[in-house]
Amino acid sequence: MFKQSFLPIQNNDIEVLILGSLPGDRSLQAQEYYAHPQNRFWKLIQRIFNITDFHSYSEKLNILLENRIGLWDVCAQAKRKGSMDLDILEEIPNDLTTFFSQHPHLHTIIFNGQKARKVFDKHFKKADQYQYYTLPSTSPANAQYSLEKLLLEWQVIFKKD
Repeated sequence: MFKQSFLPIQNNDIEVLILGSLPGDRSLQAQEYYAHPQNRFWKLIQRIFNITDFHSYSEKLNILLENRIGLWDVCAQAKRKGSMDLDILEEIPNDLTTFFSQHPHLHTIIFNGQKARKVFDKHFKKADQYQYYTLPSTSPANAQYSLEKLLLEWQVIFKKD
């Protein structure tokens, strides 16, 4: 069964783009990025930016955009049974080349997990004007990383001066 990505979370000011692989089933049902309650993505964003609690999905997205962070997936669509990244097959990538060209302030690309980076590397060449970071996946399937361990890895990229 083919599954479809969401539209990007973006504005003209983004400097950082976080790329996942493809939304999981819970996210697709909710029509929200990282909707699975055990996914640690939003918990990390909360901790990194000292947010007490999110009251809505739109508030989550606004925090990203206020901090010049965009969000999207490498895959526009792919075959996948269930939600595991390992099961992604026959992926068709999003048009990241055009996206990059439309965001002149973009300088950092962050892959949320190895699968996002591997699919990117399969379909795109890395450009010298960007810094690329592959960070541990926030997925509940990445059980070897506690929230605290993920925070140590992820906060390095978002340290505020």
